[in-house]
Order: sequence, then structure tokens, then C-alpha cells
Amino acid sequence: MFKHTHPYKPFIQNDTKKLIVGTLPPPRFTTGELLEKDVDFCYGSYYNSLWLFIDKIHNLNLRYDNSQEAIEQRKQFLIKNKIGVCDIVESAEREKIDASDLGMKNIKLRDVIGYLKQYPTIDTLLFTGGNSKNGPEYFFRKHIRDYNIKLELVSNEVPRIHQFELPIELSALSAGSIENSLRTIKTVSLTSGSGAANISISRIPLYKQLKAKNPKFNTFDFRVMQYKEFF
Repeated sequence: MFKHTHPYKPFIQNDTKKLIVGTLPPPRFTTGELLEKDVDFCYGSYYNSLWLFIDKIHNLNLRYDNSQEAIEQRKQFLIKNKIGVCDIVESAEREKIDASDLGMKNIKLRDVIGYLKQYPTIDTLLFTGGNSKNGPEYFFRKHIRDYNIKLELVSNEVPRIHQFELPIELSALSAGSIENSLRTIKTVSLTSGSGAANISISRIPLYKQLKAKNPKFNTFDFRVMQYKEFF
């Protein structure tokens, strides 16, 4: 049985507003056996398209290798744009050593709500996937049951948007604002960057319309269009 532990601590600053929430990077990031084009940082797998989308949106000309410069490029983008990363899975066990979410067992979750309380400027969670089993939204729904929190649907169109209210810690309240002691946090379930999600994208009416207008329009373009609103 392979013990798959998350190799990176949450990347959050005191002024972070948006938090990217995924599950776990591929096992090779835990063992340190990176590929030539991998970056030793959150979402650093060359086969995970998140940074490719961000690179396309902002024309960052990012490096895709094991260099420290590649890491710093990504950190500086996140800091500048007040975006953090806090994947929800701390560790899991696997019989087969792969990156499948469904292959995770004996899963230990991170206390994402605890981080939200620690960093009161965060107002949006960006899930890198929907509510399918062992996806980030799925685990978050399980996690918030311990806090008696429920998600309220805001928009059922892809990407689906929910919101929830979180009590503000008294230490974070300014004088005279105790009556406004609830903080609304939005969640956005982005279409996963995995190849498996291409099938679901092909069924989305908007994608079909755009593809009909422009045959060269593809699933990568669709994700870039979707992610652009939130990154």
C-alpha cells in the first residue's frame, strides 16, 4: 500500500482573496521523481493544465522544468493576484500508484475551514473539479458537515457556483461591527483540467455552439474561456 502524502503546505498570504482547492498532485511529487518538464510546486505536473490555462490567459511565458525560476514565476503570479492554494487532501493510501482520485483510500482531509478562519480576506474557493466522487467539491461538502455548514446554490450553469456563510472570529471584527459577524464565501467548481473531463465538456450546449461557429475551437480553448473569469 502506497502512502500518498501531499508534498506542499498551503500557499496563502495575509491578503489572499481566492483559494485554489484541488486534491493531491501525482505520486511522483511525493517521492520526488519528477519528470523533466514538471515544476516542483503546486499543480506542477506538466500533464495538469492549470498553469497552461493561466499562462495563456496572462501571457506569462512560464518555464516548464525543474528550475527554481519556474517555481518563483508561479509564486509571484499568485502573490500579485492574491491567489492561494490549499488542496483539501492531506494524505491517502493507494493500492495502485497513480493519480486517480477514485483510487484514494483512508483519506485524511485538511481543515480548509480552519484556514478560512485564519485568513479572513479569502472570499472565493476555486475547486479544480466538480462534485464527482473524491473530487475537491465532493470532499469539501464532506468536510463542512463537521462545521454544520451547507452550500447554497447560486448558479447551476457550468461552472457551478455556490456560497456559504462563515462566522467571523471576534478577533477579526473591528469595533462596532459585531452585528455583521457573518462572512459570505463563494465556491466555483471549475471544469477539471484532466483529459477525462473532455467528454463532459463536449456535451455542454455552450461548447457545442462555439464549436459549430469555429471548428478549430477545442476543449482547451473552452477551459481558458471559463478560467479567465476567475483568474
